[in-house]
Amino acid sequence: MRVIAFIDGFNLYHAIHDLRKHHFKWVDLWQLSSVFCPPPDLELRQVFYFTAFATWRPASYKRHRDYVAALRSRGVTPVLGRFKEKDRSCFACGKSWTDHEEKETDVNLAVFLIDLAYQDAYDRALLISGDSDLVPAVRLVRSRFPEKSFRIIAPVGRGFSMDLLSVAGGKGSGKRLLETHLQASLLPGEILAADGSVLVRRPSQYDPPVS
Repeated sequence: MRVIAFIDGFNLYHAIHDLRKHHFKWVDLWQLSSVFCPPPDLELRQVFYFTAFATWRPASYKRHRDYVAALRSRGVTPVLGRFKEKDRSCFACGKSWTDHEEKETDVNLAVFLIDLAYQDAYDRALLISGDSDLVPAVRLVRSRFPEKSFRIIAPVGRGFSMDLLSVAGGKGSGKRLLETHLQASLLPGEILAADGSVLVRRPSQYDPPVS
């Protein structure tokens, strides 16, 4: 059974961030996805990582770019959305400021999910997300291609979107992402290029705790 993983980057990131175990942010998404695709019955064909760069935060932007470079080296395909500036104001104090609103990530994931179904690129979609906004896309794929299946992976420490789980096929379609899965799927401290040179180093903020 051919499997493609679709990873909601911000949904996963914020779940890990809430654990206060920041070394888990340096996770190998290909290895993590493969945990839920045990051979010989399942074959992981592609992993898509949907995210966007917070370009106005230099340090965070640099860490995120390093992470994306590391993921590319593992065969993961990043799909980038964007942030849009949005003016906000406080009615109580009268202050105004510019905020940033993430755009396109959920739409990109939904479009890829549908497009790759029509291309018959997968038999099972592995969806790491708890976002109910993806329900219409999953429902459409299920209605057009009833032979295709879904596995919904609830991000670590988070519950399932029951609407998403229901449309994907019910409780049997869900699995929970655990800390043990993350611990077993961490990227190395140095990612090497084909010539043996260092392609990217793990940011110090993501170093594992010293035991």
